[in-house]
Amino acid sequence: MAAGEQVQVAPVTVASNLTLGDLGEVLYAGWRDFLARPAYGLFFGAFYILAGYALYYALFTRGASGWLTLVAAGFPLVAPFTAVGLYEVSRCREAGLPITWGSVFGAIRGRGDDQVAMMGFILFMAFGLWLGIAHGMLAVFLHGSAIGGATLGLFLHGNGLVMLIVGSLVGAMLALAFFAITVVSLPMLVDQRVDFMTAIIVSLGAFRSNTRVMLVWAALIAALLFLALLPAFLGLLVILPLLGHATWHLYRRVVSPSGLAMPRGPA
Repeated sequence: MAAGEQVQVAPVTVASNLTLGDLGEVLYAGWRDFLARPAYGLFFGAFYILAGYALYYALFTRGASGWLTLVAAGFPLVAPFTAVGLYEVSRCREAGLPITWGSVFGAIRGRGDDQVAMMGFILFMAFGLWLGIAHGMLAVFLHGSAIGGATLGLFLHGNGLVMLIVGSLVGAMLALAFFAITVVSLPMLVDQRVDFMTAIIVSLGAFRSNTRVMLVWAALIAALLFLALLPAFLGLLVILPLLGHATWHLYRRVVSPSGLAMPRGPA
């Protein structure tokens, strides 16, 4: 499609003129939101770091530390939902509204109709699906010997390495599918009174109309989350709020409820 062309999807218009430069701009806007209201970003980042530590402890004490790798690989599936409160912070900053802990935690209800919670349920079902797939791959590639007691060493040679390669490909396809249905839908549910199926349709339309840029965005998110998990999950303190705020600004750039493309930032 030609630059500047718009696509009508459900009750909104989706711009099809995103560029790689837009990604830099939304990351910068997300960084400004984080610096302006750091307490919220640090809270959510710290919450998931502590959850990661608790999970590691539970798996380590059961001699199944290798499952942490599989759980971490599935984190991008639920990461969009973990950022819902951050979308609300960015929304309120943009609209000049007061920001309170009550409104941020209340974002889980979207516009008061629990549609965000429905999307969260879908994402956590997807996470469960990934764990089921991982369980099956352990059974196939490691002949069931690692189920319930997978250790990191089992993934470093032989069939374990093959499983990591195959699992990475399967996980990437699953993550991309759910990225396409959430990249716009979750911030849209926080922003507008629409049902979750409409939001999914809009999100798929945004992905289809800007496929190249969205693929780069998905790869960037995956890479940053991977790097954030490496130093004992501590990178989530910055990366999670940065990506959450930036995703809000990407949504505002590509979706227009008024039927007109959202204004673009300076080139």
